[in-house]
Amino acid sequence: MTESEGLTPTDELRRLERLAQAALEHYALPAGATVTLVNVSENATYRVDAGARRYALRVHREGYHSRQAIASELAWVMALRRDGAAVTPVPVGGRDGVLIQTVEHELLPRPRDVVLFEWEDGIEPSETEHDLTAPFEILGEIAARMHRHAMSWRRPPGFERHRWDFATSIGERPHWGRWRDGMGMTPERIDLVGRTVELIGERLARFGEREHRFGLVHCDMRLANLLIDGAVTKVIDFDDCGFSWYLYDCATTVSFFEHRPEVPRLLAAWVRGYRRIKELPAEDEREIWTFVMLRRILLIAWIGSHSETKLARSMGADYTASTGPLCQDYLRHFG
Repeated sequence: MTESEGLTPTDELRRLERLAQAALEHYALPAGATVTLVNVSENATYRVDAGARRYALRVHREGYHSRQAIASELAWVMALRRDGAAVTPVPVGGRDGVLIQTVEHELLPRPRDVVLFEWEDGIEPSETEHDLTAPFEILGEIAARMHRHAMSWRRPPGFERHRWDFATSIGERPHWGRWRDGMGMTPERIDLVGRTVELIGERLARFGEREHRFGLVHCDMRLANLLIDGAVTKVIDFDDCGFSWYLYDCATTVSFFEHRPEVPRLLAAWVRGYRRIKELPAEDEREIWTFVMLRRILLIAWIGSHSETKLARSMGADYTASTGPLCQDYLRHFG
C-alpha cells in the first residue's frame, strides 16, 4: 500500500508541501524561506524563496529511485557541468554536507528523499513557437556533447540508473506501466499498437545495443527540460536519465507532439546539430522513427499510470487516439 492510497490528489499535494517546508530545516537557509509548487510528475518540484536567493527543491516519488540511483544521477549532472559538456543544475548539500536528505513528516508514514538545487534562470522554449528549427539544432549539439561525455566518463563505483530498453519501456517489464492500460484504449487500438510494438521490437533487436549506440542518456530531452538564458541553453531534470539508445534522446525532443506535421523538419534540424559535434551514421539516422514510436507508445503507458498529474490529464485519451495514424504510417513505411 502506498502512502497516497485513499487520499485525493489535493490532499496528497498538501502533505507533500508540508514535507517540503520541513525539508528546509535540513539546509543552511535563512528563516522565513518558503516553498511554492512548480511541477508534479515523477516527483514534486518546488521553488524555494530564501531572502534574495532562490532554489529548486525536489521531493522524490516513493519507490521510483533508490538513494544510490539518485546519487548516481547527481554524479553525472555534476560531471557534465564540471567537464563543460552541458550547463546543468548545481545540487546543494544540507547542513551536514550530504546532497541527498531524507526527510520525515508526521503526515506521511514513510520518509522521502529530497535534493536542493541552485535556481537556474532561463525561459523554457515553447513547442508553439513559429519556428523551432534553431532550438532543435542546439538540442542536437547539446545531446552530442552529452553522449560524447557519457562514452568517455568513468562512472563512480556502484553507479545505478534505470535501463530503458525495449522490455522495460513497452515490453514485459515496463517502468511506467503497460501501454495496454493507457487512456482511451479499445480492442482495435490495442491490435494496431500491438502490431507496431512487435515491429519496433524486431527492428531494435536488429539495431542492437553496441556501445556506440547504447549508453548513458538523459532520456527526457524535451523542450520542457531546457532553459534558454541569453546565449546559454541549460539542461535540467535528469530524473529519468539511464541506459538506453543514444537516439532515444532524439525521440524525446518531440514528446507529446510527435504527430504534428513539422516534426520531420525538427528531427532533421536535430540531426544537423548533432553532426556538428559527433558522427551519426546514415544507417542510424534511418532508425529515428523507430525511437519516436517507442517513445510515443511509452508515453501512452505513462499517461495511463500517472493519471493524477496535470500533464497526463491534459493529454488523456486524445493522445492515444492520435497515435493511430502514426502507427499506420510506421507499419506502412518500416514493416
